[in-house]
Amino acid sequence: MHAIHIADLSILLIEPSPTQLKVILQHLRGEGIAKVEGVSSGAAALESLHCHRPDLIISSLYLPDMMATALIEQLREDEVLSHIPFMLISSESSFEVLDSIRQAGVVAILPKPFAHDDLKHALRSTIEFIDPQEISLEHYDIENVRVLVVDDSKLARKHIGRVLNNMGIEKITEAQDGKEGLDVFSRDQNGFDLIVTDYNMPVMDGQQLIRAIRQDLGNSIIPFLMVTSEDNETRLANVHKAGVSGICDKPFNPQTVKEMLYRVLEPD
Repeated sequence: MHAIHIADLSILLIEPSPTQLKVILQHLRGEGIAKVEGVSSGAAALESLHCHRPDLIISSLYLPDMMATALIEQLREDEVLSHIPFMLISSESSFEVLDSIRQAGVVAILPKPFAHDDLKHALRSTIEFIDPQEISLEHYDIENVRVLVVDDSKLARKHIGRVLNNMGIEKITEAQDGKEGLDVFSRDQNGFDLIVTDYNMPVMDGQQLIRAIRQDLGNSIIPFLMVTSEDNETRLANVHKAGVSGICDKPFNPQTVKEMLYRVLEPD
């Protein structure tokens, strides 16, 4: 049971369109949320954030003075502001444009217009970030679970690490591409209980990493959780064939990750 509810959330809403601002405010009030501050630019948002920290930031992608991509990168580099959950609402559909936001670690990306149920689901994901519940495993002491996180995005590694930390997993080793991940794992195959990897990476991608560990090293035991923004069904089917234990979308919600961890670490 969470100590905080959706109606308790305080939100900073960044939206340059007065009309869109009103629409989003109506949806938030429909969930009982009363503490919402609306601003129209990235600069105004940063000024507000240095005065007080909200529970959640909701932003449009295209702001008059910067893109939300630049804003979230600034926030993730600020120790004080880096842990605030970030939600994007945008009509943008380009994979290339949205992928940098996904890699930075957001609780949700909603389209314009969005369905109210989608917003409610995203707000529930926010609660999971703010008031995390430690995962309980029968066969593992969660504090001793050892995870190798492989992702070429520093922001993504940081975000994944935070989600795992919130679940009680503290022993995390990072690698910035599949080749480095393979080198780290090769040196101590018994040193990890789980590998969390991205799909699209330079040097060696996630699928190649899985195949190298499964085939070249002959390790069929280590569970793999792939966290990816890839949506090509053929490619993902090949990943399954390579030996992945589960695939989770970016952005992902902590509850989904928790359920997958149960499946890969506590098999029937």
